[in-house]
Amino acid sequence: MSLKQVPLHHIHQQLGAKIVPFAGFEMPVRYSSDLEEHNTVRNGVGIFDVSHMGEFILKGEGALALIQRVSANDASVLFDGKVQYSYLPNGRGGIVDDLLVYRINSLEYMLVVNASNIEKDWNWISQHAADYELTMVNVSDDMCLFAVQGPLAAKALQSLTSADLDSMDYYTFEKTDFAGYANVIVSATGYTGAGGFEIYVSNHQAEGVWNAIVEAGEPYGIKPIGLGARDTLRLEMGYNLYGNDITDETSPIEAGLGWVTKFTHDFIDADLLKQQKEQGVSQKLVGFEMIDRGIPRGHYELTDADGNHIGEVTSGTQSPTLSKGVGLGYVQTAFSKAGTEIFVKVRDRLLKAQVVKPPFVKK
Repeated sequence: MSLKQVPLHHIHQQLGAKIVPFAGFEMPVRYSSDLEEHNTVRNGVGIFDVSHMGEFILKGEGALALIQRVSANDASVLFDGKVQYSYLPNGRGGIVDDLLVYRINSLEYMLVVNASNIEKDWNWISQHAADYELTMVNVSDDMCLFAVQGPLAAKALQSLTSADLDSMDYYTFEKTDFAGYANVIVSATGYTGAGGFEIYVSNHQAEGVWNAIVEAGEPYGIKPIGLGARDTLRLEMGYNLYGNDITDETSPIEAGLGWVTKFTHDFIDADLLKQQKEQGVSQKLVGFEMIDRGIPRGHYELTDADGNHIGEVTSGTQSPTLSKGVGLGYVQTAFSKAGTEIFVKVRDRLLKAQVVKPPFVKK
């Protein structure tokens, strides 16, 4: 299968990015070094091109009812300009995808899904849409998404918009003027835990908006950031990555997504997940920090002190901020309490670690 390119692929090439295959796209993984880019976002401001992400528009009288059926969070509590994190249960106890739900108005919503799942999610939601009065449009190929992240993001962007960025609450958005264009979605969301905004624009606006952001951010040291730093930043916050920490095979209750599983409405798998929540589960997704020196990696075995298998690492890295290994993994529930000592098996050596409640880096 041939890989797709984001509309600004040529810019990333000009900037000297290392391009790698990711989720069906050719994507910039780094421009300088992962460590430098990570620290730029944690301490200043960086810009990511995440235009590989998928966007669906749901419009009509039945839009909310369909969202309520296919997603586990309760979208009825949303108001115009509010964003919600949710997931799509798959009808057999696993997860189709995790996603963001944007309420544009009472009859129009935007769903933002993971790049690797665009076709799967579209097909899944479409097959449940027949009973509802609405139109669905997959606008993924027509939109670009830039994430401007870091503590200086609001300062770097403020000259480009009349929206008061400092006063925007987390997980809200505005359709506003931006870089000379009208009706741009500016969203106080992101995947780094460093604060910032995500900017949704049409493809024909993308290059002008990217250049305007880079120019406006220059006094604040803005730099382009690749997927390598995006992964270490999200992992320091303990944010799940679909395909690693949550999949079609993982239970959302085991994955710690009970907080976005709202039994106030009837959704796919509601009865099964309610039963799991009430009766308990045999394993749980936990965060852990290394005590011994070593870097945990995906699929490394997790054991008790005697080397008995208790689980597996799903995501792991060396935290640039903490200068120690951190990870996420599923363990038997008996080992899931914060403070519990566990071990990571690295080339037949058992390295000591401790279960901790994410985020690893406090905001």
